[in-house]
Amino acid sequence: MSNGSVIAVILGGGRGTRLFPLTRDRAKPSVPIAGKFRLVDIPISNCLHSGMDRIYVLTQFNSVSLNRHIAQAYRFDSYRRGFVQILAAQQTLQGDEWYQGTADAIKHNQPYILNPRFADEHVLILAGDHLYRMDYRKMLAVHNETNADITVSVIPVNKEVTSGLGILQADASGHITDFVEKPQTDEELQKLRVEANVFTSRGIEPKGREYIASMGIYIFNRNVLQEVLQDDSNVDFGRDIIPKCIKTHTVSAYFFDGYWEDIGTIRSFYSANIALTDASPEFNFYDEQAPIYTNRRHLPSTKVNSSSIRSSILAEGSIIDESELDRTIVGIRSIISSGSRVYQSVLMGADFYESDALKSENEHSGRPHVGIGEKCLIQNAIIDKNARIGDNAVIANTKNLDNFDSDNYYIRDGIVIVPKDAAIPPDTVI
Repeated sequence: MSNGSVIAVILGGGRGTRLFPLTRDRAKPSVPIAGKFRLVDIPISNCLHSGMDRIYVLTQFNSVSLNRHIAQAYRFDSYRRGFVQILAAQQTLQGDEWYQGTADAIKHNQPYILNPRFADEHVLILAGDHLYRMDYRKMLAVHNETNADITVSVIPVNKEVTSGLGILQADASGHITDFVEKPQTDEELQKLRVEANVFTSRGIEPKGREYIASMGIYIFNRNVLQEVLQDDSNVDFGRDIIPKCIKTHTVSAYFFDGYWEDIGTIRSFYSANIALTDASPEFNFYDEQAPIYTNRRHLPSTKVNSSSIRSSILAEGSIIDESELDRTIVGIRSIISSGSRVYQSVLMGADFYESDALKSENEHSGRPHVGIGEKCLIQNAIIDKNARIGDNAVIANTKNLDNFDSDNYYIRDGIVIVPKDAAIPPDTVI
């Protein structure tokens, strides 16, 4: 059932430098996850399951693949008002600059998001790089019950992670009274500690967590959003708008205590993917009541020939030949040739199958085929789409480097990343 009072906006982010090189050739929301999905599929699916089917996705860098994915995956029939539409940064009479922050991105697109013909009462603002499942109707109910102007979805956290998040203070009624973006000192943290009863009164066990963090999910009353966007100094929600509005408006907290992971860095992206191979992962892609939607590719089933596979996820259309896999994500159309070993790695697969003619060209030019060659060792790595790994290659960060840049691979936080379309020659040792 459609919720006609809400329009949703998914913020695609800027250059996505923390996810480079996965964002070298694509927008951040278009980065593949879990073998067959894209990051943007998470908030879109949450919206659709919440009855919110009018969705804008804001982006400004490398939006071609994101446009293609949205067009192929989200098509509504002609009798519904619903849509999922990309709003890419563009030069207009209102301005010709790139988005300067999350709020500035909304401001640039006000004619669409706050279109008078929709007359929405609320605007739901979401991030495009989080992994979680949420029914936004519950958040909207809290927003209405508390007569809030703005509601921020928050999650309990412990002290160790506070320096990288926006930390809030809330009273017993759930009204937010203080906000500090990425607090760094004990003095700042002390005033942000939340009493245990703030959690327990909502059925949440503190479990040593004494702080609440913003999840970057906001509901604004339409008129309030219009008002705050008139101030040119308000370019970011977390840094500018929320701290200011706490003093002038009613800002409420919606408490969430499920799985939530910000996967905006290579380390968090890698860890979130590998965690999906657990026997009972914290995030469940197998929930039939709230499936994650994506593009239907009509690929054949995966074929496994004489291989040993433990705790791994195999996306459709893959061929695994006499290889050994452990705690690995195998993306769509992955080809893993005989004698290879792949451990704790994320293989994103390929956008196409190579024809016999293309393979013949590869052999003539000395270029590896798309996929993993024979007798390779791949460990603690991310292999992006359409990558070519030559026979006998070792991709395992053998020198234990934290960060390194090369022409055809990168190392971030000790994880080797082979970027999209890159080729690793045979017998290479990384």
